[in-house]
Amino acid sequence: MSVTDSTSGLTLNQILANSARTTTTDTSVGAASRAVTGNQSLGKDAFLQLLVTQLKNQNPLDPQDNTAFVAQLAQFSSLEGITTLNDTVTSLSGGLQSSQALQASSLVGRSVIVQTGEAYVDPSSGKPFNGTVVVKDADSRPTITIKDADGEVVRTIDMGVQKAGNVDFTWDGKDANGELLEKGSYTFSASTKTDAGTTALTTYLPATVNSVTLSKTGGEIMLNLAGLGSIGISKVQTIGL
Repeated sequence: MSVTDSTSGLTLNQILANSARTTTTDTSVGAASRAVTGNQSLGKDAFLQLLVTQLKNQNPLDPQDNTAFVAQLAQFSSLEGITTLNDTVTSLSGGLQSSQALQASSLVGRSVIVQTGEAYVDPSSGKPFNGTVVVKDADSRPTITIKDADGEVVRTIDMGVQKAGNVDFTWDGKDANGELLEKGSYTFSASTKTDAGTTALTTYLPATVNSVTLSKTGGEIMLNLAGLGSIGISKVQTIGL
């Protein structure tokens, strides 16, 4: 029985050299890179495809070093972990925004105390208007000046000598002559006289929340107050009924 030599006299090294010749087909690493990347960022699937293509087209006489291969696998594992982490953070962010939206919606129609010098007052409601002044120095005598929407002074309240801290005040909605004023926006400015002159004081006034605006970029929740406009929720001191 005779056996035919199908290699036509080629040596083993010649066969391996022929198999390692570079081709211009789409199985090359460069073609794979162009196919999977394009205008998109390199994701874990594209990374794995490039790695497999690299292994398929390596030189059998000079294969990829084991250390480099392990390093690439470690890079792939890190990339997959980062991708999973990003997905988890995105999911948590969506859940947090939903929770904020639910909590913020419960503020609509409620009264809040905010750091502001303007308030919408309805004297005809029969309810007294209550506010707070922050007194910095002990034994000072704060004074509150109330102006209407035209900037005219309608009432001045002398609070007498007060200790340092938050001091509450009440306005009955009447002017200096005892006449009941119309509803609208009023400005409250508090000050006290010291040896250095007149010092402005911070006021906290009530307002009603008409609606809530949520930021799409994860910013601060904005409360839309009746007659006052928008104000950040961080400026809210107290939430009432």
